[in-house]
Formats: sequence, structure tokens, C-alpha cells
Amino acid sequence: LAPNEKMQQVIKKTIEEAKALISKKQVQANVCVNMETVKDALEQLRGAVMIVYPMGLPPHDPIRMEFEDKEDLSGTHAGTEVIRESEAQMWWAGKQLEETKLLSDYIGKNEKTTIIVKIQKKGQGAPGREPVISHEEQKEMMLYYYRKQEELKKLEEEDDDSFLNAEWADNHALKRQFHGVKDIKWGPR
Repeated sequence: LAPNEKMQQVIKKTIEEAKALISKKQVQANVCVNMETVKDALEQLRGAVMIVYPMGLPPHDPIRMEFEDKEDLSGTHAGTEVIRESEAQMWWAGKQLEETKLLSDYIGKNEKTTIIVKIQKKGQGAPGREPVISHEEQKEMMLYYYRKQEELKKLEEEDDDSFLNAEWADNHALKRQFHGVKDIKWGPR
């Protein structure tokens, strides 16, 4: 049973807010995303579902199973994305962070240092490197160089040298005028 238009908007708005709470943009804005933030996002979603479905969802519904932490992900693509703590390895700067060592052994004692650690399953090796430039920066650079290339093509097409034969472009015109040899022509008139 689908909710009416107004209730659909409530759910969509709550989903957007929850996604914003756990988005990668939070890291770029230097906001710490921890388990408490994830739980807050789940609580917001749970509240929206309670508003839209006051009588509750059926027991077999995947959303209800997720809220009750009973969801079985085996055999699904989402199941491959979940990494259990016992199977996880942390990687930073191409190095595996060992559980027995302190983080300060890897990055030093500076408390203002920010690092981004990637989690990978054990035995899979180091995760792929992030691109040096973002997708947006790459688009801007490609657009800039395309425009520059087009400008150079136009300049090559407009490379007209006919003006060099004009009288006003002659370097020796003043010298000829002073010597009185300005209008000398060879051949009959």
C-alpha cells in the first residue's frame, strides 16, 4: 500500500536529510561522522516511517527488518559491502594500520592532523588510490584546454600575411622618402 503524495514527500525529505548526515561531504566540511551520527539518521528514518505508517510495517518488510537490526543480507549485493570488524583492515597512505600499534606511530604526535582511513577486507590488499584531482576539476581543466585549442585553431586560420605587402607596413618607407627614391618604378608607364 503506497502512501499518498504528501506522505511520500515526508519520506523523501527525511531520506535526503539522513543521506546528508552521513554523506562524504561531511568529511570535506571537517565534520566528524561517527556511529552516533548514523544512529541519529536511522532514528530520523524510523520516525518518518512511523508517521507515514502509524499501524507499523509488516514483519517481512526489509525496512522494518533493518530498523530492528534483523536484516539478512546474504546473497545480495549489499551483503558484499558490509565488512565485519573481525574481517576488517584499516589502510592509510598505502600502509596497513596494525591493531597493536598506536595511530601516533604512523602519523606522529600532531593533534591537528586529519587523515582519511579506508577499510578493506583482510587479504584484499591496499584499496585503490583516490584521484589526484576531483571529477569537477578534471571537467574544468578539459573545458579550459578545449577552449584554448579552439582559440589556437582560429588564430592559425587567421594567420593572414597579406598586410605585410601593404605600403604602411614597409620598414624602409621613411628612408626611401628622405633619399627621394619613393616612387621609382621599373619598366614603362
